[in-house]
Amino acid sequence: MRKRIIAGLVLVLGVGIAFVAAGMKRDPSGDGHIRWQHLTSKQGDLEAPNSGNQQTASLVLDIDGDGRNDFVIEERTAAPAVVWYRRSKDGWTKHVVEAGPLHIEAGGAFADIDGDGDLDIVFGGDASSSQVWWWENPYPQYEPNTPWTRREIKNSGPTKHHDQIFGDFDGDGRLELAYWNQRARHLYLAPIPADPKQTQPWPATAIYTSESESEGLAATDIDGDGKTDIVGGGRWFKHAGGVSFTPHLIDDAQRFSRAAAGQLNQGGRPEVVFVVGDGVGRLKWYGWTGEDWVGHDLLGMDVVHGHSLQVTDVDGDGNLDIFCAEMGKWTEKAAAADNPQAKLWVFFGDGKGNFKKEEVATGYGNHESRVADLDGDGDLDILGKPYNWDTPRLDIWLRK
Repeated sequence: MRKRIIAGLVLVLGVGIAFVAAGMKRDPSGDGHIRWQHLTSKQGDLEAPNSGNQQTASLVLDIDGDGRNDFVIEERTAAPAVVWYRRSKDGWTKHVVEAGPLHIEAGGAFADIDGDGDLDIVFGGDASSSQVWWWENPYPQYEPNTPWTRREIKNSGPTKHHDQIFGDFDGDGRLELAYWNQRARHLYLAPIPADPKQTQPWPATAIYTSESESEGLAATDIDGDGKTDIVGGGRWFKHAGGVSFTPHLIDDAQRFSRAAAGQLNQGGRPEVVFVVGDGVGRLKWYGWTGEDWVGHDLLGMDVVHGHSLQVTDVDGDGNLDIFCAEMGKWTEKAAAADNPQAKLWVFFGDGKGNFKKEEVATGYGNHESRVADLDGDGDLDILGKPYNWDTPRLDIWLRK
């Protein structure tokens, strides 16, 4: 059996690119160091996921093992609920993962769950569902209209499972799945079973109970002890032995937020970034002083439904940057956008805790958008996914 690939959720992020009329605009920094080619399903550059209008989740990963990233899109009002886009030399071919409709919430994660050397995917049910599922990657047998096998990780109890992430959080050399169950107000930890194909549901332990619903998950070694810690809900969680984890407060105002982490200021502990994803609040990065976490407001104003967030090296200079984008629409019954001037920013870091803000687009809806190398050329591209604004829709910006 091939060794399990340890891979987790690439936390939510988003970006868009500003255009003038139908043409492409240089990046606002003025130095032209990033240029983009815009592709969109609205113009037939790639297929729309399905006919639904609530696109809740996305993942970017190498599904077929060819060394190039593919991506997964989920939509919860129509079939097929889950599709993946297989990258080829000339573009993407849409394949079915889940052929029927399924009430899936935002979030998602991936790992080699069954130990066969390819990456499997996980999504959780929304407020109408008590379930969390995983789908077995059928490598190498990929047929566009043949769905993957779906199995249950959780199948009872309270509903709503917004965010999941894999990691070795207890230091035993094996992967666990951490996931929020919002209506239970619990953060759960579920080790991958020895035989996941025959184990439904997975045994899970509630490692934290919140006073109200929490969300957001990231993974990093906060205290430098060699173990991967969990970040989310305005806190970080340290393994204290067995199935016990100790919560450490960072900022309770960021309880219901998106989360990301990385070494933004070289030396010392990694920094943490929070922004409210389903509401209005500040985008802040937090640094450890040795005694407390201190927040740094990146914008000086509120972010409106900043449901896309990522820490990554956007410009390839060796320093981590912060990517954040706002939703354009979230009200289900309204036809018009809630936030028609939705903004997308990148904060270029210098590795010393300083950032240069760039507003790279206005008027694109982003929800669980992601930054990754989508065309296999070694630099970062943008997968743009709105929630319910002008959907079904996908946008891709390829870096040139």
